Amino acid sequence: MDEYITQRGKYVTFKSGNEYFGLKIEYVSEIIGFQEITEIPESEDYIKGLINLRGKIIPVIDVRIRFKQEPFEYTDRTCIIVINYNSLVVGLIVEKIAEVVEIPEENILPAPTIGKADRSQNKYVYAIGKVGEDVKLLLDPDRLLNDADKSVIEQVNNETEDEGEEE
Repeated sequence: MDEYITQRGKYVTFKSGNEYFGLKIEYVSEIIGFQEITEIPESEDYIKGLINLRGKIIPVIDVRIRFKQEPFEYTDRTCIIVINYNSLVVGLIVEKIAEVVEIPEENILPAPTIGKADRSQNKYVYAIGKVGEDVKLLLDPDRLLNDADKSVIEQVNNETEDEGEEE
């Protein structure tokens, strides 16, 4: 309970293109440096493949490609944010981590519907966080993954758990 209270309102922020995004810190398991990725043939272009993190196989997604932004060249600043959401573990490749910020509830606004003919919200952003003079686009991890992605990730996560039990 205490851990939840200390995490409430905190977000890991990262840069993608010209924008800064935030993920609730409660979803973040760890942040690791970029590492070797094993590609999965015939997968979506934004699913870059699999990494081996201390014996656990984790699928990784390139956030920029998922957002339909121009791909970027991975550098020493490139990180993988490992998130755990609804028992799914997945890595998000991001250009660079910005900071961990606290955003009070009163500084969180609904995602804009401007520019959308059907007045629907942004596909991945559930809210806007005001941090001083800056704006952070707050991501919904559930929206980052479509149902097909989730079934692949569940399968990979389950196979890794099964292998761990056999040892």
